[in-house]
Amino acid sequence: MIPPSAPGRLVIISGPSGVGKSTVVRRLLEICPLPLELSVSATTRAARPGEVDGVDYR
Repeated sequence: MIPPSAPGRLVIISGPSGVGKSTVVRRLLEICPLPLELSVSATTRAARPGEVDGVDYR
């Protein structure tokens, strides 16, 4: 984990539902040598089957 005081960059992967955003992010996390972290989306909707609070959404 990067210390909170360290400067960093924010990368936003955005697009409509179903275009592969999660696939791109998962692949980047697998192959990128940089210390990347995934932020968890916030939502007010009910959890979908298989989603885990704090992992897939908050």
